[in-house]
Amino acid sequence: MTTATTSNHAGAGAGEDAGAARLPRITILGSLNMDLVSYVPHHPLPGETLTSSHFTTSPGGKGANQAVACGKLSRTSSLTHPSAVVAMLGAVGSDAYGPVLTRSLASYGVDVSGVVVRGGSHDNGVNGAKTGIAIIVVDEPSGQNRIILSPEANHSLRPADFASLPGPLPDLLIMQLEIPLDTVLQALAAARDASVPVLLNPAPAQPLPEPAYRGLAHLVVNETEAAILSGCSESELDDLPGMERIGAIFIARGVRNVIITLGGRGVYYVTESGKSALVQAKKANVVDTTAAGDTFVGSYALAAVKPDFDIDRAVREANRAAAITVSRKGAQVSIPWKDELE
Repeated sequence: MTTATTSNHAGAGAGEDAGAARLPRITILGSLNMDLVSYVPHHPLPGETLTSSHFTTSPGGKGANQAVACGKLSRTSSLTHPSAVVAMLGAVGSDAYGPVLTRSLASYGVDVSGVVVRGGSHDNGVNGAKTGIAIIVVDEPSGQNRIILSPEANHSLRPADFASLPGPLPDLLIMQLEIPLDTVLQALAAARDASVPVLLNPAPAQPLPEPAYRGLAHLVVNETEAAILSGCSESELDDLPGMERIGAIFIARGVRNVIITLGGRGVYYVTESGKSALVQAKKANVVDTTAAGDTFVGSYALAAVKPDFDIDRAVREANRAAAITVSRKGAQVSIPWKDELE
């Protein structure tokens, strides 16, 4: 497999400096997309044509966004004082967007040596793949978005690539569902065999086989994902008893820590030991919700690899970081650095 190369090696250098051997390692396996974002006065109705007030092209993808969140929230804006080594596993095309995405990741302190370039001259017969694209429409009054995803190179990641986890074994593996499900399930099995804890953010949501939950360290879902995966109605999350019922379903399946994000209503969590709470949301001036959930995951992940991990504190810190993200436009650029939270 051909890996991405870039002239900016901040991803390796920033995390691999003196003392890096003592830092926890977080690996993100997931998608890299170029986001094409239009800001509109309201989401278009069927057959309606709207003129956007603003258009941007920026690096994105849930996997890459979560890697950037881990990178930025684990170090200062000058790429100093890292608290974790962050590495990305994924695939881009051999088009112009691929280098843009890998350079962006590296500039935030993420190691991109595990990002494969599809369609290159040394790609073992995988030709013609393009970099993933996400078309995003943001409703300016509410900040809510709607997304159309074209996976492209992201779907070239196959289970055979993850018979075992590549590279140094991480202290935490983070995955989403913007790469093929069978690849995610194989990586879950490989992580389980290697005793590597996994944080799964199953988005876009789809039902998972029961074995996927067994021994899963952290499951982070929003309301829609929680309903789809549990087989319950989303309305059951309207009150605390309903949250408790749905959380208990995942605990019974073998998940150790269940986190359900509820937008403006906060975050509900429950652990296998029975600890649970509904944490209120941080107030924020919502401009754009893109990457808010990814920021939450990144912040939570950094707390999860600490020896003194406390889920309540982790959720509150993640809420705080996500509140900053929604107050800004964009995806990766909107995620705060560590020094912005200090």
